[in-house]
This record gives sequence, C-alpha cells and structure tokens, in this order.
Amino acid sequence: MGISENFFPEFAGKMRKAGLGDPAIRAFEHSYENLISGQTGLIPENSIQPVTDLPRFDQLTISASVDRSLILQTVVVKLNGGLGTSMGLERAKSLLPVKDGLTFLDFIVNQIRHLRREQGISLRFLLMNSQSTSHDTCQFLRKYPELGDPGLFELMQSIVPKVDAKTLRPGLSPENPQLEWCPPGHGDLYPSLLSSGWLDRLLAEEIKYLFVSNSDNLGASLDPTLLSYFAASDKPFLMEVAERTASDRKGGHLAQRASGRFLLRESAQCPKADLPEFQDIERHRFFNTNNLWVRLDRLKELLDKHGGFLPLPLIRNVKTLDPRLKASSSVFQLETAMGAAIECFENAGAIVVPRTRFAPVKTTCDLLALRSDAYEVTRDWRIELAQGGKTQPPAIDLDVDHYKLVEQLDEKLSNGVPSLKACRELIVRGPVLFSSRNVFQGKVTLTNRSAEPCLLPPGEYRDCSKEL
Repeated sequence: MGISENFFPEFAGKMRKAGLGDPAIRAFEHSYENLISGQTGLIPENSIQPVTDLPRFDQLTISASVDRSLILQTVVVKLNGGLGTSMGLERAKSLLPVKDGLTFLDFIVNQIRHLRREQGISLRFLLMNSQSTSHDTCQFLRKYPELGDPGLFELMQSIVPKVDAKTLRPGLSPENPQLEWCPPGHGDLYPSLLSSGWLDRLLAEEIKYLFVSNSDNLGASLDPTLLSYFAASDKPFLMEVAERTASDRKGGHLAQRASGRFLLRESAQCPKADLPEFQDIERHRFFNTNNLWVRLDRLKELLDKHGGFLPLPLIRNVKTLDPRLKASSSVFQLETAMGAAIECFENAGAIVVPRTRFAPVKTTCDLLALRSDAYEVTRDWRIELAQGGKTQPPAIDLDVDHYKLVEQLDEKLSNGVPSLKACRELIVRGPVLFSSRNVFQGKVTLTNRSAEPCLLPPGEYRDCSKEL
C-alpha cells in the first residue's frame, strides 16, 4: 500500500464533523497509517520472550492501616461501554442482574460507597460510557441520589469510522449512517481522558493515581495494599496479571521484548502459525486481567509527547459494514487495547494477583457460575470464589444452541440456580431445566437428546454422566 492510498483527510473531516476532538483524531490517524503501511498488528513468536518472574500480591506486606492520603489521590474508573450483544443483550451489559437480583452497576456503586464510608473520604469515581450505554446507565444510577448527577462522573468513549476494506476510504451507509461508526476499543481511555478535560481536571485536584477495570469484573475493586505498592514503586503503569489455566489459553498474554520491556499480545495479534506457542500456558504463563494502575502525571507527559494519544499497537478486525448481513461490504474496524499501553511506558510493571481479582462475565457459562453458590459476596461488595480452598471457578460448558443467550439461561433457571460450590466441571448438552435442589460435585455431564426441555430431578450429582 503506497502513500497515494492515504485517505486520512476524509476520515479527519468526518470525525471533526461528528464533534470528535483532536486526541481521538490523532489516535485514529496512528492506527490508520499503520493499516495502510501494511502493518497487520501481528506479533510473531520470534519477536518476543516469555515472562518468567514477577512480584506477587501474596508476597506483599499487608499493612494493618490504610494510608488515607493515597486514596484521596486516587480515582476509580470503570469501563462501561459494552452491550453484551454476544449474549443477546441490547442494553448496557452492566445492567444485567448477576447475583441476588443485583446488577453489575449495583455492585460497583456499593463497592464505592463501602470504601467512602469505611475511609470517611469522597473517593473519586468515573464511569466510561459509550453512546450505546450512556442514557440507560445514567437513568439507572438515579436510584443512588447520594452519588449526585450521573452526568457529573461520566467519561464518554469515542467512536471511529469503519474503513472500507477495498478502497481504504470511510465505509458508507447512507440509509443508516450509524453503521459507518464503531467503538475504538478500550485503548480509547487515554485520548478520551485528555480530550474530555477530565485528565487536566483530576490533576488540578491533585488526583495522582488511576485504577481502571472492566465493569463486568466484580472481583476488581480498589485494593489499598495494591495502591500502596503501586505508589511506593514509583512506576508509571502497573498491570494486574493472573496465572493462565487451560480455560485461558485463547486469551491474550503478557510477554516482553529483548530489551525487557513488557508488551501485551492479544489473540487477534498472533499469527496463525504461532497459535501453539500462544496457547502454551506453560510458556506464556500470565494474562492481563485488565485491572490497571496508572500515574496520571506520567500519562499526561506521555500524551503531550505524542500529540495527545498513545502509540498503541493496531488491532485490525475484519467485519461487515452491517454486522447483521454477511453479504454487506467488508470493512476494517481499527481498535486498540488499554493494556497495550504497558509497552508505551518506560519502567512499567506487572504483578501477579489471585483469581479473586478476576471474575468477569463474558458468556452465559460465566453468568451461571456467578449466580450460583460457587461465588459469594464479600463484606466490601466484591464477588469472589466461595471459601473452601478452591482457586478456580467450575469449568462450565453449556450447549450453545440452548444457552447462548441470557434469556435462554433464564428460562433454564426459572426453578432456581443449582449448587456449584463443589463442582469442578459441568457439561450440558441439550435443553436441561435446573432447580435450586440440584447439587453438582466433581465432574458432571448432563445430556438431553430431545428438542424438548427436560427437568433435572432434584438430588446430588457427583462425578457422573446422566441422560435425561
């Protein structure tokens, strides 16, 4: 691809017309130039090295008292731009009831309220919404009037144009112009903090530390011990990582360059020939939980150095202009990952945290586990694995034909949620109706070969396969 194929001015004009700020436009320009120069964003195995040794949370000295001055200098940001469309949701994913009738947002707000009450301070809090989640989220949060006007702690995610895969010009859909735009990935956090004015505002209020995590990860709350460690380290950036298991082998992992600088490699950045090494959890041992700590003053310096954005690696996703029509024209959606900023900061760090810090919901399998007694609510409103020595959640494999969507799962749980506290693995094939009187232990396989839903009789099922 030559320079004659650079149509960036068309994209810049389109973005300015949509009211997007210079940082967002410069960030997109960086991704677009990588695209037309032939960069695929792929990170070959021979260009990186495994990470073998990291500091660990369980080796930190936990202080009996909390340095309140550090919490006063901290802002908590929750990424709240996703809809959960893969599970059939059409509203903000964070509004999905996950446990005891409470939504992700209920838990997040209660985590913040708990910290504020316990420490007696007004901990700063921001929600990063998208155009798809802003309205419903703000309406929902009015049930918590003590938080104030939701619009006053909202950080809006940007949007970017889709790129026509053939012409490398802006994708066009005159009949539905909304289809011409897509989310830029959560790497947009950094330019959006700058262009919204939030970064300068927080720095002016002497807010020095930022803790950010996904709204669907209720294990991730502000931990005073980690905050103290991050502050004492004087690092500009710290990533919480966890040890990969077999169920994590398809997700991104931490690696390092020959120089020792960390980087993040997502599955979309791995050449197909290198997939065996990518999925080797003994070789690449750690994955990014997307719980990140950032020094805001160092972030400002780096943004200023690069003209308002961070030069994050390109993630090029091939999609159709209309995602509902396979015959629609092919487009590139250019995205960046928030965690990839670890490579941008000199002396960035990573720390191994327990799985209690990582309990996301990406599928209905995750949702079933979270709703069950395999997880419990802690005093500070986090959700973590129930006590009893377990370090891994139950491995759940539900038939996608009958459980892929939340409404399908809800139908199967109309008589209650089964006990999974002692379950190691649950495999379900066909439509099986559960109840609160089902108890699974060890490895259990359930099969219903008919198309009609079948109620599983009450009782304990231990290390067995049952046909209904």
